[in-house]
Amino acid sequence: MLTVARFTLALLCAPAFAAAAEFANPLVLQRADPHVSLHADGYYYYTATVPEYDRIELRRTRSLNELGKAEAKVVWRKHARGPMSRHIWAPELHHIDGKWYLYFTAGRDDAPFDIRLYVLENASANPLEGQWIERGQLKTGWESFALDATSFALNGQRYLAWTQRPPTATKHMTAVYIARMDTPLSITGPATMLTAPEYPWEKVKHDVNEAPAVLVKNGRVFMTYSASATDASYSLGLLSAPASANLLDAASWTKSALPVFRSSAATSQYGPGHNSFTTSPDGKLDILVYHARNYEEIKGDSLFDPNRHTRAQRIQWRADGTPDFGVPVADTAIHQQSR
Repeated sequence: MLTVARFTLALLCAPAFAAAAEFANPLVLQRADPHVSLHADGYYYYTATVPEYDRIELRRTRSLNELGKAEAKVVWRKHARGPMSRHIWAPELHHIDGKWYLYFTAGRDDAPFDIRLYVLENASANPLEGQWIERGQLKTGWESFALDATSFALNGQRYLAWTQRPPTATKHMTAVYIARMDTPLSITGPATMLTAPEYPWEKVKHDVNEAPAVLVKNGRVFMTYSASATDASYSLGLLSAPASANLLDAASWTKSALPVFRSSAATSQYGPGHNSFTTSPDGKLDILVYHARNYEEIKGDSLFDPNRHTRAQRIQWRADGTPDFGVPVADTAIHQQSR
């Protein structure tokens, strides 16, 4: 698979996380898999999985702390039957070549977990307005359980990263893949598997690597992913590659042997994961946006517990240029966000 390098020593020796409480956590109640992007118009655009799994909402604000008060505009609802009729998960909003695209996951009413990737498109300047057009399934090269698509551009090339069950898997597990995109609706060339579950912390209750998110900084590409079941065992792993490397070569990437963001009993935060990245309005602060619960014990299937809330905190950077996510901060009262 990929060459596994150890960030372990750096992780163990890193200074304690020292960010002040800057955000009114939780930012948005009962919204999982949050995706936030700061657009050129100065607005933060936000979408996330709703607990009913039946629709896609968008919000926009000038401040992350205002997301919970912002209008939640429903821009698309699930179909009554057939494709895109169940398990509407993990929407992500991306502005590409002058249009907005929503990448999301959906199943079928007759097969709820037979899920695939789909795309919506909107040519309006404001994605809360205009018409969202269904552009169909985003094909990955083989048909199997697929979810959590994200897109990023680097050095003139756009990429898709996503989660899928490998075509030769002998049991239900998920891995993270990457491929070049030739249009916002399609990939070109073969997909490369970047990570599959291998460490015990990636295999708690379920063998899961999912939900890639990309941050380019300090001459490197950092890709977080989430691992294990969606309860308190859920945590973030980290891959890294030089920004000049061939990102389709698995050997270009190194993988942390330890989770880089995990549950904290000290702050009463459990199952942090499925994150996105954004910045302060002036671009000077890097921000991790993620979901977590504030209790550990869950009755029933954790997938149907609604209380994964959207949260945010500042990312610190170590002297070697790697991110220090620290621990998920405790829920807070409203704080003045520093600039």
